[in-house]
Amino acid sequence: MKRIYLHALPVRIWHWINAGSFFALIATGIQIRYRDLVHLTSFKTAVEVHNFFGFLLIANFILWALYYLLSGKIKVYLPDPNLKNFIRGSIRQARYYAYGIFVGEENPHHASPDSKFNPMQQVAYFNIMLLFMSLQILTGLMLWDIKMFSGVIAVAGGLKMVDAGHLFLSIFFTAFLFVHVYLATLGHSTWTHIKAMFTGYEDEPEHAH
Repeated sequence: MKRIYLHALPVRIWHWINAGSFFALIATGIQIRYRDLVHLTSFKTAVEVHNFFGFLLIANFILWALYYLLSGKIKVYLPDPNLKNFIRGSIRQARYYAYGIFVGEENPHHASPDSKFNPMQQVAYFNIMLLFMSLQILTGLMLWDIKMFSGVIAVAGGLKMVDAGHLFLSIFFTAFLFVHVYLATLGHSTWTHIKAMFTGYEDEPEHAH
């Protein structure tokens, strides 16, 4: 095994702020929407906490974008421009997730600082960070101040459409958290990937590098 420095400190800080904000937003969002069924705290407090972590998530997203764009590391999220290589890599990775992992086969993708994600992860994270997260932030801002964003809300199809979009994306991100945590346990040991998000270092097979 070879120990590689995979996650820089800014990435690790962003990751855990993002994770904490997600859990806080999900918990308070459930109470806000189902105020008659869930009583974690007062409705007013739930709204205030939801707004605080919403803006924290926005600030964190901006810092993430600036870091990856200015450092040039945004390429780790971009799929291989060679379509054949991308399709071939995606098929290999899908086979591994569906079959290989259960019979002890080696992961076809070996992470490195310049190639952190396999083809399937690249597509997923690219859409999650650049499309779904942007839409969640935009709909959240519109619901935060309906009057200020009334023009944008009208263009988006009205308040019900904005609210439905925000709810759908919230459900998607909640489901994504469960999948993300599960996939994080599929390293050489249960805690390999999780530990790496604290230390920055991960062990990879020597021959892979």
